[in-house]
Amino acid sequence: MANRVYCTYFDHNYLSRGLALYHSLQRHAPGARLWVLCLSEECHRTLAALGLPNLIFRSLAEFEAEDPEVAATRPTRSTIEYYFTCTPAWMSVVLLNEPGADWVTYLDGDLFFFESPEAIYRELPDASVAIIPHRFTAKAARLRKFGTYNVGWVGARNDPDGIAVITWWRQKCIEWCHDYVDGDRFADQGYLDSFPGLSSRVKVIENVGANLAPWNVGNHQIDFRDASVMIDATRPLIFFHFQGVKKGLRWFIFNSHRQYRAPFSGAMRNHVYRPYVDELLEIERAVNPVLQLSGAKPHRRSAIDVLQHFKSKARNSRLRAFQLLDIVTGRAFLVLYGTAH
Repeated sequence: MANRVYCTYFDHNYLSRGLALYHSLQRHAPGARLWVLCLSEECHRTLAALGLPNLIFRSLAEFEAEDPEVAATRPTRSTIEYYFTCTPAWMSVVLLNEPGADWVTYLDGDLFFFESPEAIYRELPDASVAIIPHRFTAKAARLRKFGTYNVGWVGARNDPDGIAVITWWRQKCIEWCHDYVDGDRFADQGYLDSFPGLSSRVKVIENVGANLAPWNVGNHQIDFRDASVMIDATRPLIFFHFQGVKKGLRWFIFNSHRQYRAPFSGAMRNHVYRPYVDELLEIERAVNPVLQLSGAKPHRRSAIDVLQHFKSKARNSRLRAFQLLDIVTGRAFLVLYGTAH
């Protein structure tokens, strides 16, 4: 098997999600190395205590010492914006430290594998860069301003063409990387739209089983057969992007489907979300002797002005209404004594 390496980043608030990604990757791509940039000391200390195989981790201080140009942007960025700025630079560090790797692929920390990623790589025999479209539903068309492609999976072959594209991306993120739309720019993600123009060897992944997510699941029929989650009865689900999963109202775990006007079928609840939620809770039980994760709260997105502040308040009110509706309709998971119902 080709030497394929993966990288991601998260802090202690996202640790259970990051470890769920790690464990799912080990199940479906045994032995694959996952490099983790620890965005907090608590995260670094916990991963050191766990001593997991095939997991290589670096502290933020070590990363910043290796790339001081990125570190210099920190005072000009919010916490989330700085994390976004780090994405291509972290890929560059891993490419440099894995000279024998065929591919280095960045993965968002809230991905979860259900099948081997091998089918994705079969699309890439001549590619040097792999990106994946959002595939927004018509109901989520308003989100197209955030870019054609999703930063959840970005792969680079360890060759001059692949390295050149990631190097360009790193430089653009150093120049500008903010949590709002500015023309065709948005955080680290908007730049992906320029990738196909940088190299003829940029491949857009076609397999709909890769990066199924709340913003595109409405395009498909999801069912469960022969121990696999199937998409339109033809493609197995490879990995799901669990964006928006969060705890709330003390006893519940919510999803973001209602925000994207996406369906949430029984198959989706029982065979996609249930395994993920169960894994998160199992990780919390295992890690809590080292670090209390039960009260972890991912960072809030920043508001840049008064208008954005009030828009954020309105979104939060709508989100609370959605959560109450999800409880009533059975979309939310009730967690009692560490078990989801």
